[in-house]
Amino acid sequence: MLASLAGAPLDDPGFVYEPKYDGIRAVIEIPPHGKGVVIWSRLGNDKTRQFPEIAGALAKWAKKLADPVVVDGEIVALDDKGDPTGFQNLQGRIHLTGTEAPPPGRVAFIAFDLLKKGAVDLRSRPLVERRKALEELFARTGSPILRLSEIAHGDGNRLHERALASGWEGLIAKLATSRYVSGKRTPDWRKLKILQEQEFVIGGWTEPRKSRLHLGALLLGVYESGSFVYVGHVGTGFNEKELARLIKLLGPIEIDKSPFRTRPPSNEKPHWVQPKLVAQVRFTEWTADGILRQPVYLGLRDDKKAKDVERERARGSRFGARASGSGSGSSSGSRAPRAAGKPQTPTPEPETANLVEQLRFLEDARREAFLTLPDGQQLRVGNLHKVFWPALKLTKGDLLRYYVEAAPYILPVVADRPLVMKRFPNGIDGPPFYQHRALDVPPGVRTEIVTYGGDTRPQMVGGDLMTLLYMTQLAAISQDPWFSRVQSVDDADYVAIDLDPMPNVPFSQVLDVARWVRDELKSLGATAFPKTSGAEGLHIYIPLQPGTPYEAGMLFCQIVATVVAQKHPKQATVERMVKNRGRHVYVDYLQNIPGKTLATAYSARASEYAGVSTPLTWKEVDEGVDREAFTIKTMPTRLERVGDLWAGLRKSKGVDLSRATRYGAKR
Repeated sequence: MLASLAGAPLDDPGFVYEPKYDGIRAVIEIPPHGKGVVIWSRLGNDKTRQFPEIAGALAKWAKKLADPVVVDGEIVALDDKGDPTGFQNLQGRIHLTGTEAPPPGRVAFIAFDLLKKGAVDLRSRPLVERRKALEELFARTGSPILRLSEIAHGDGNRLHERALASGWEGLIAKLATSRYVSGKRTPDWRKLKILQEQEFVIGGWTEPRKSRLHLGALLLGVYESGSFVYVGHVGTGFNEKELARLIKLLGPIEIDKSPFRTRPPSNEKPHWVQPKLVAQVRFTEWTADGILRQPVYLGLRDDKKAKDVERERARGSRFGARASGSGSGSSSGSRAPRAAGKPQTPTPEPETANLVEQLRFLEDARREAFLTLPDGQQLRVGNLHKVFWPALKLTKGDLLRYYVEAAPYILPVVADRPLVMKRFPNGIDGPPFYQHRALDVPPGVRTEIVTYGGDTRPQMVGGDLMTLLYMTQLAAISQDPWFSRVQSVDDADYVAIDLDPMPNVPFSQVLDVARWVRDELKSLGATAFPKTSGAEGLHIYIPLQPGTPYEAGMLFCQIVATVVAQKHPKQATVERMVKNRGRHVYVDYLQNIPGKTLATAYSARASEYAGVSTPLTWKEVDEGVDREAFTIKTMPTRLERVGDLWAGLRKSKGVDLSRATRYGAKR
């Protein structure tokens, strides 16, 4: 049974936690009385002769064993203190033929699962039951090289702290109720990696430099959809003996042409080989363009087939493109228009917890590193501890975690829409600046060429998690989309009336004006959707019919705003000069110009209380609400309770503007 790279919380009563041992996986058959112990590798290869001391220790321990057992665990090298150490220290063992004496150096077998005892197959039993049986069987082996794995029930924080302090590869989190599924990679077992490590296929080598002998670096690759893809060079981790051994193995399989899908760059002359040999490599992270950072060669493996080597990724989800009905990544505008009026109410994904945990860890560690998204994409994030809201001591990390949790709701709202960034690099108390043009963005961030008003520029386009979090990493606190989509930039999908209170005007007065706007819209047969602005005011959105130009929508809002101001002159105004507005609510219809934006539904805001632009029901508007109750800290709970109140806007057929013409004429 194999673990997935899916992440897990560190304190969950549903999990047990173990160190991730850096060795060779082994399933061991132990017959009654220990006669004929067999050590099997993950691929079913007999490794018994390569680890005779382990086989011998098991045979001695099992002399009093009445029934056969099958145990799963890890063979590890031991350091001078008897502690498990790295995989590279097993290199002298895994290539033995059985006729050679094993090299010096201690090894041990660490058991972590019991699969069979006597005639009873335990794989269908819960992990905690199998573990209890294993402890009863294996707790006192009488041998220092036969051990039980460490385990923590429900809280892995102490193990995680030790992993960080000691440079472990990571932890394994296992569902306490998990059954053992042979040969399957499942999220019931999850790898929590600190230093990343995996197998790669060797596709070539480069000429050595200066005094280096045999080779300079190995050219590494993985398989993606049947193609062999380059992922980087590794030139460290070798000694002279290993270099000599490698060149002996590489020479006979040298070929004339590069085996990679795209020929990789190289400073030194490359030599190509048939992609047969598999190397174990440790590295710090993946770069944004899919290349290994700081790789270190650990050794060759013979327990993994080259064709099975893929880049290890987290499990996929419906975040992003699949939540909104559009693709992800950059394109040149070749997407089909999104079907209007039929979005699905999004459902938060279980991977949210993994992302939130990653972000919390990186903030606590004050580290800059790559965040692994549910679909396997990676985004470099940093400075998560930077305070964005000083009075509340809320950080960039808090903002990113909010957007992860709100992503299933906000991504459909911004899908296919050009986005304008208002960036706050020093938090809400520092000066912000606007950025319309998308500059050099990482792979996976969607951009489109947008032409409007004589200006052509690349802009970021919403709808996927990668783009949302990349903008947040750039300190764009709010999400500010156009009212149109990239497929039809001249046509507005909706219009908005922005209720902006002047200083010292209570929010109750804003709610009064909102009700009057609703009543006027209702008389026109228009459905209206209210939301807080996330700052001082309130927005009222009106969906339009397909093909409605911006100008028509703005004229419609101007008529409604003017009528409301005329009917309620003591509370509302359409006066454009700020100094002449008095203590009124400004009914602003001028936001409906092509290229202008408002913070969208579910967007965080740079307000002192860390507000969120929150969809409301009209019942809430009638009964009264506290706008400051909706923040990046409280919004996830509200979303769980009320769901996606903004979905109705996307489903609506839109207002018939011809009725507004007659309405305006009557007035």
